[in-house]
Amino acid sequence: MQTIGERLEEARKRKGISIREAAEATKIRGDYLQKFESNQFDMDLPEIYARGFLRSYAVFLKLPAERILADYKSLGMDEPRPRTPSREVYGRMDLSIASAGGNKDAGPATGSVADGAEGGDSRPRKFAKIGTSLPEGPYINPRLVMRIAMISGGALALALIIWGIAAMTRGGSAKTAAPTRTAAKTERMVTLVALDTVRVEVNQKSVDGTVGESIFQSTMMRGETHSVPWRGALRFTASVGANLNIEINGSRYPMPQGSNICDLPAPSSP
Repeated sequence: MQTIGERLEEARKRKGISIREAAEATKIRGDYLQKFESNQFDMDLPEIYARGFLRSYAVFLKLPAERILADYKSLGMDEPRPRTPSREVYGRMDLSIASAGGNKDAGPATGSVADGAEGGDSRPRKFAKIGTSLPEGPYINPRLVMRIAMISGGALALALIIWGIAAMTRGGSAKTAAPTRTAAKTERMVTLVALDTVRVEVNQKSVDGTVGESIFQSTMMRGETHSVPWRGALRFTASVGANLNIEINGSRYPMPQGSNICDLPAPSSP
């Protein structure tokens, strides 16, 4: 069974035309047509335009457009793809150290420490080997370390209190807080580009698909552009569809082949 691309390419060659000639006749970019014939449908295009371009190309080549679209849908290209959740892997290492002292019956292999010097010095001299050897070092009393940390923390807190009082008294009632700036949220826009004189109307569409209020209605001259806000689904109606392009994020798209109406779905969340 032939693929979609093979049927399109065979029909085009049967007409004896090149990709460039087909692009000029259909007003569809040549690289899109090339991807259609290569079965590369994962393009950076809104789904409504991908289906519209494929339909227009099939009609131009005199192929059954509905059959082409049905095969396209069976590929699952118009279905959302699930995202694989990211996972973080945490490692944990347990290190057990036997405490020294106290058990005089314990031998050297069970964590005993050497006897202290005369005068009652019972500071541990070394740790027994438990899985791994630890280097010998000077003994540091943990109580002394904690006492130094508490003194340092108290001194730091006192310094902060003194600095805060000085800051409050210095400068009187002068405001020290800088005004908070709220970044303006950029609104999404869609630009209408007139290729020739054309009467254009843009309407909002409700959730149930009915056409709502008109947000733009005017006759545009050749080369004229106009931007409209893209807050939800929109419907574009042109007196001559071939005379109007729709620009989204810097890319231009023609109206569907042979149609004066084009529906644009609501923008996806950023």
